[in-house]
Amino acid sequence: MNAKRKSSAHGKIILTGEYAVLFGKRGIAVPSKEFVTITWASDSSMPKPNVVWENADPMWRKYVERILELLDLHTGKLKGTLVVNCGIPLGKGMGSSTALVIAICRCLLGPDSAKIALSIEDQINPGHSGIDFAVIWENKPILYSQGKEPQIIDLPKDLLKNARLIDTGKPNEMTQELVTWMKTRVENPLLRVEEKRKKGAGFLPADSKGGEMHDAINIIGNCTERLLKGESLHAVIRDHHKAQAALGVVPEATQKIIADIELQGGAAKVIGAGARTGGGGMVLIIK
Repeated sequence: MNAKRKSSAHGKIILTGEYAVLFGKRGIAVPSKEFVTITWASDSSMPKPNVVWENADPMWRKYVERILELLDLHTGKLKGTLVVNCGIPLGKGMGSSTALVIAICRCLLGPDSAKIALSIEDQINPGHSGIDFAVIWENKPILYSQGKEPQIIDLPKDLLKNARLIDTGKPNEMTQELVTWMKTRVENPLLRVEEKRKKGAGFLPADSKGGEMHDAINIIGNCTERLLKGESLHAVIRDHHKAQAALGVVPEATQKIIADIELQGGAAKVIGAGARTGGGGMVLIIK
C-alpha cells in the first residue's frame, strides 16, 4: 500500500445572498470553522475503492462513491481506501456536499484541481448557484456574483465574534429541489398567487402578482450592499431573515425560534437553502 494522501475543506456560512444570487444579485459568504478531512491510501490489489465513513448514512456513502466514479474519468480506475472524517453538519446548509467534492478532488488530484472539482460539482449538485463552491475552494470571505470571478474581500475580524450556530433540524427538501421550486415561482408569479389562494389568502390584486417574490429578492441583494458599506450585521441579518421568510424557505418552527431570539434583542437567519417543511438547517445567531 502506498503512502497516504490527505486533504480537507471547510464548510461555509452565507451571510447574505441566498437565492438572490440566482437572479443576478451579489452575496457574501465566509468559511466556517467546521471542516471535512479526506484520507486516501491507494492499493492496486483492491477491485474498487473502499469508503470508510464511521456511522455514515447510506445516502452520504453513495454520494462519496458517486464522486469517486466521476473522478475515474480523470484518474483512471481508482483502487484503494478513502476515509472520511466530517465535522460539518450534513445536509443543513453549511456546504457539506460541496466540501466533500472539493476535499476528495484535492486529495486525489492535488491543489490545482479546481476546474475538475467544479465540473463534478455541476454534475452532482445541478442547479447550484456557485457561491458554496467559491467560498469553500478559496477558504476566505468572498463577494460572489453569478457568472463572475468571486472576489476575496476583507471583513472585520471580529464580525462573528459574538455569533453562534444552532441546529434547527434537517430540511425535508434537497437544495436542488428548492432551487428549482424557487426559480419556477419567481419566473411564474401566477404560481405564487395560486399558492396563496390555497392557503386562504383570498383575492390578490393584479399588481401583487409576483411582487412579493421580487421584493424579497431585492431586499436580500440589498443586504449584501449594506453589509459592504459597513452597516451593522445585526440590522442586516434581521431584514435578511424577513426576506427569506417571505420567499417561503424558513419553516414555521424555525421562524418561531428566530422570533424568540429577536425578542431577546438578537438577530438570526438560516444560512443555507432553508426548507419548505421540516427543519431549517443551521441558523446563525448574532447577539
